[in-house]
Amino acid sequence: MLLKKLDWYIIKKFLGAYFLSIALIISIAIVFDISEKLDDFMDPRFGVTLHEIVFDYYMNFVPYFINLIAPLFTFISVILFTSKLADNTEIIAILASGISYRRMMVPYMVVAALIALMTFVLGSYVIPPSNTQRIEFTQKLTTRKRATDVSNLQMKVEPNVVLTIKTFNKISKAGFNASLDKFDDKNNLVARMTANTITYDTLHKWHMHGYVIRTFDGLYEKMTRGTDIDTVLNVEPDEFFIYAGMEEQMTNKQLTHFIERQKSRGMGEVKAFEIEYAKRIAAPFASFILTIIGVSLSSRKVRGGMGANLGIGLALSFLYIMFFTLSSSFAVSGAVPPLLAAWIPNIVYFFIAAYVYSKAQK
Repeated sequence: MLLKKLDWYIIKKFLGAYFLSIALIISIAIVFDISEKLDDFMDPRFGVTLHEIVFDYYMNFVPYFINLIAPLFTFISVILFTSKLADNTEIIAILASGISYRRMMVPYMVVAALIALMTFVLGSYVIPPSNTQRIEFTQKLTTRKRATDVSNLQMKVEPNVVLTIKTFNKISKAGFNASLDKFDDKNNLVARMTANTITYDTLHKWHMHGYVIRTFDGLYEKMTRGTDIDTVLNVEPDEFFIYAGMEEQMTNKQLTHFIERQKSRGMGEVKAFEIEYAKRIAAPFASFILTIIGVSLSSRKVRGGMGANLGIGLALSFLYIMFFTLSSSFAVSGAVPPLLAAWIPNIVYFFIAAYVYSKAQK
């Protein structure tokens, strides 16, 4: 279907209102954020520079915030310019010319598709790397630092090999009371190496100090002791540490690789990463749903202008964002799978969109 002059008119109006709402809300958000963090910016204890504030924080904060409340931008822009079209009786003129309500929705869906694509690309590939700088900057403004020690670590480093470390320090890259257990295909222990200390070298190379190797053959056991031995383990020290916000710094490819790797190693702390991945897939579809709701609510001329429509639109968009955030907590608690939790808001709002769209056509 070729886009006609009317389609381009609606597309330009939609995009104009969309970027205007972004500029207005982002400006307000930055002002409030500066007022909230101004004391920390000026505090000599943290030692942040103007260059860091502008380029490390706000240059990365803006795309993050845009993507976070993209549904709000979409809804507001649709309400703003569609209410104006209705108020100027342009919607009536469009429908009176023989164009159906469904056909009038085509340019709206085109823009919704562009917004959905932008949301997906930003959230999946552009924002995650920039989040690293933003999160590191915010870490400077707090006295609470990331943990550098982990205790009672256990993970599969190979299909039949399990690594256990009593304590490990990220800075020194050294651990104490380590053991490597090797099992056969029937899950029987065939060998165990213990060491007083284990230290990471380079390229998956680990150094074991004060080691004891035991090999088991039925009822027989062979023991070997030594001072130092090197071994190759398919694991890096960074993989021992999972911290809040880590999932936000990974692209989609990195997320899927990390989830698969952690599951294969028997690590249970992947729920937040599964939720993040599911949300990135589900979030772009909100553009279509909220666009349909916005057009359906604001395409009729009402007394009092666009005030009522804008109020309803803001309420629905804020409820969607809140619903989208709360649904994640259901997945964290294990009540529902992460994929379903991410799609619950879209499913609920899909039925709302179908209802208001059917009413609007009449």
